[in-house]
Amino acid sequence: MRSSTISSIHEQLLKKDFKLHSLLEITNAINSNQSVERICMLFEFILREQLGISKFILYNKQTQWNTLLKIGFKGKIKDLDVEADLFRFREITVIESSPIKALHQFDVIVPILHKKQALAYLLIAGLEEQRLDENETMEFIQTLANIIVVAIENKRLAALSIKQEKMKKELELAAELQKLLFPAELPSNQDMDISAKYKSHHEVGGDYYDFIYLGDNEYAICIADVSGKGIGAAMLMANFQATIRTLFNYQRFDLDFLISELNNRVMDNSKGEKFITFFVAIYNSETRKINYVNAGHNHPILTNGKTAEFLDDGCIGLGMLQDIPTLSIGERILAPNTTLCMYTDGLVELNNEKDEQFETDRLVKLIHNYYPIKMEDMNNLIFSKLDEWRGEREFEDDTAILSCRFF
Repeated sequence: MRSSTISSIHEQLLKKDFKLHSLLEITNAINSNQSVERICMLFEFILREQLGISKFILYNKQTQWNTLLKIGFKGKIKDLDVEADLFRFREITVIESSPIKALHQFDVIVPILHKKQALAYLLIAGLEEQRLDENETMEFIQTLANIIVVAIENKRLAALSIKQEKMKKELELAAELQKLLFPAELPSNQDMDISAKYKSHHEVGGDYYDFIYLGDNEYAICIADVSGKGIGAAMLMANFQATIRTLFNYQRFDLDFLISELNNRVMDNSKGEKFITFFVAIYNSETRKINYVNAGHNHPILTNGKTAEFLDDGCIGLGMLQDIPTLSIGERILAPNTTLCMYTDGLVELNNEKDEQFETDRLVKLIHNYYPIKMEDMNNLIFSKLDEWRGEREFEDDTAILSCRFF
C-alpha cells in the first residue's frame, strides 16, 4: 500500500476521531445539564483551538435575536439586521459578493434551522481561500451548532415552562386569597335579602363586594372595581378591602372620613397608576335610612319594581387625585320592599356579537320584568341573560352584581 494512501486513511481516521470526540464532549455537557456559558465555551474551543477559526459570530434567537458568541471582532457589527439580511440563507453559503454591505466582512454563513425555522446563524470570517471549499468541515460545524442551539432552545423552553408553572401556582394562590375578599355568607332574613354573583375574566380579578355588620342595626354594603387586570390589581383590591374592614372595626362610620382615608391608601399603594371606583352605603334597619357615597362607580339602581333611581351622589374615583375636590353624601329613606342593585362595569359593558353593549337600560327593564323575586334568583337570571347576550363571545371583563331587598 502506497504511503500517500496510508497517510490519507490516517488523516480521515483522525478527522473522524476528532468529530466523534467533539460530539461526545458537547453531548456530555448537554446531558449533564451544563450551563449555556459552558456549552458555548466548548463550541468556541472546538472552532478556535481545534479547527483554527479565529473570527466568528453566532446569532441566536430567544425572545429576540442576540449575539450568543462573538470571537475576533471588536465593537458592534455595523448595519447587520439578522432577519432582513440573513433569513434568505437556508444552506451553508460562501460570501463571494453581496448587495448587503454588512455581509462583506464575512466569508461563510452557516444557518442553523430546526423544522425549517431559523434558530441561529453562524457567520465566519478570516478564512483562507483554500478552506472555503471544505464542505465536510462546514457541515460538521453546522451539525455541532445545531445540537448546541437546539439544546439552548430546550433549556429556554424548560425554564419558561417552570416559570409558567410557577406563575400558574401563584395565580391559583392569588385566586384562593381573593376568595377571602368576599363575604362567606350574605343575610336573608326578615330585614333584608342580599345575594351576590361574580364572574372573573382571568384567574384573579379586580372586582370586590362586601357586607359588614356594624352593630346597632347598622350595616355597610359596598362594591368596587379596580382599573387594570392581573395580580397587581387583585393585590391592590385586597389591600383596599383590608383598609375598609380596619376603619369600620375602629368604629369610624363617617363616610367623608372613610372616603378620604381610602383615597390616601389607594394613592400610596398604586402611585397614581391605578384607581378604584367604589360605592358604599350604610343602612340602618330601624330607621330605614341609607347614607351612601358613589366614588366614580356605575350608578346603583334603587327600585320599587316600577320606577328606578340611580344613586350618583359622591365624588371622583379613588386614587385619581391626591385630594378629592368635592364630596357629597347621598341620603334616602327606603320604603318597604325596595331593591338596591349594585354592579360593576363588566355587566353593562358586555358586548354581543354585533358589538352592542348590554347597557343599564336593559338591566333595569330586566329587573322590573321579573320583580319581585328572591335576590339569588334575580342574579342568576341576570347572568343567564348575559350569557344569551354575549353568544359565542367571552366575558371581556370581571363582572359582579350585589342585589339587596330591604323588607
